[in-house]
Amino acid sequence: MCDEGVVSTLYFSAMRRLLLIAAVFVVILSSCDTMPEVPENTVFRYNEPSGISTLDPAFAREQSNIWACHQLFNGLVQMDSELNVQPCIARSWVVEDSGTHYIFQLREDVLFHPHELLRDEQREVDAYDVIYSLKRLTDRATASPGAWVLGSVDTIYATSRFELHIELDHSFAPFLGMLSMKYCSVVPQEVVEGMGSEFGRAPIGTGPFKYQLWAADEKLVFRKNEEYFEFDGDERLPHLEAVAIDFITDRQAAFMEFLKGESDLLFGLDASYKDELLTRDGELRGEYSSKFTLQHIPYLNTEYLAINQQLEDTHPLSIRDVRLALNLSIDREKMMRYLRNGIGKPADGGMVPRGLPSYNPEATGGYSHRLDSANFLLARAGYPEGNGMPAFTLSTTSNYLDICEYLQASWNTLGIPVEVEVLPASTLREGKAQGTLPFFRASWIADYPDAENYLSLFTSGNHTPNGPNYTFFSNSEFDMLYDQAQRESNDSARLSLYREMDAIIVNEAPVIPLFYDEVVRFVPREISGLEPNALNLLELKRVKKTAE
Repeated sequence: MCDEGVVSTLYFSAMRRLLLIAAVFVVILSSCDTMPEVPENTVFRYNEPSGISTLDPAFAREQSNIWACHQLFNGLVQMDSELNVQPCIARSWVVEDSGTHYIFQLREDVLFHPHELLRDEQREVDAYDVIYSLKRLTDRATASPGAWVLGSVDTIYATSRFELHIELDHSFAPFLGMLSMKYCSVVPQEVVEGMGSEFGRAPIGTGPFKYQLWAADEKLVFRKNEEYFEFDGDERLPHLEAVAIDFITDRQAAFMEFLKGESDLLFGLDASYKDELLTRDGELRGEYSSKFTLQHIPYLNTEYLAINQQLEDTHPLSIRDVRLALNLSIDREKMMRYLRNGIGKPADGGMVPRGLPSYNPEATGGYSHRLDSANFLLARAGYPEGNGMPAFTLSTTSNYLDICEYLQASWNTLGIPVEVEVLPASTLREGKAQGTLPFFRASWIADYPDAENYLSLFTSGNHTPNGPNYTFFSNSEFDMLYDQAQRESNDSARLSLYREMDAIIVNEAPVIPLFYDEVVRFVPREISGLEPNALNLLELKRVKKTAE
């Protein structure tokens, strides 16, 4: 006998699948009368449990938004799978004046997606579009969280339609890589200004896919850009006909959809399914090895807990010794084995993760599991064995509840009264951006492969909402070293400065680094061309699906 709830779940799952296919087919058929039927193996489907708040690249702060915007927009440059900077809208460039003057030669065959607000129905991208897009990013009226990306830029100008100049006020080695960020995507001025706030709901870009349909909280569909400028050999990209994104918030339900073949990608780990798919050592279990491929590579992502540095003096987390005690009381090795199935590495250094040259636990001090030291620090802070310490709350989302409960148990054993609060992802994002949460789980995924990206989280000039300093950390020595590193052209000297800065973060403990993540993707074997990378960008333009 089948449980009634199971029957209902299967029924609605089947209905959702039919609606998805119908929606994609209707969209495609309505936009192309010459295509009477679209094969199932030309539509790539994935689920985005966190939701997507906007498709405007100026607000592509969260990974879910970045993934979607990456399909729709291009910038001057892009990263390959090895994180090398490659041409994109810019076909070439030179750097002059000791690294302060960049001259870009643009391609002349890049077209915006068709739109009635364009000066022509479909027109070429030129240097003036790039100037508008970058200046829009820094315009206070835009209020983009990515304005900080262009903090080193002095002037931007064009000497012809397809020659662009960017001059910096000081040499800054990571700058070219920063231009690959989605914030720096090129958008058409007449469409952005004509649509106003609606641009983020139905945008126009230059990417391999173009916007087609967005049913709020249900489905997002992109259609192939037939005029895309990149090729795979003699074949114009992309290979896929469409991309369909679901918004199933329940991770177990999304996992079941994946197992039934209704999704082409399962990414990340969740407590509801990780033991089903992986052994304790992070290997794909035998029964799934014939169906799926496990993609598993280092990921420039540091998972951590953030502590608001503007707390009142009466809050225990305002005391440095308490923050250090929280760090030293965590057995990160045990946490990774039993809660992450060996996926990821314990955060034994500071915020800068493994995979970047300045990662060096010996230089930064790092954290190890030292209960005696944690107890000593608690006593020195005036809370021996936690006595007299008021309870405080750690905010998280449901998908990290198991880790936060593990930490809670570790701290409660020491007498530290921590409570765990589960918030919707949107509420946590808002509280983080507005600086209203005292203690919360966070992560930082590198936008470009340089330690400066992580250290920028702690500069005084980047306090949220104008930048990514969610902890409101402020330290004059740190700021001085940061400014010095930005102007340092010698790689060895700059890495030394990075390590000094990371050591300050370890010593002051405005954060509790938990682990350095790894990209984990489960992909059906009929999918090819989906190459992972250490920035965990979702690159779909080269993906192919074999017929089922």
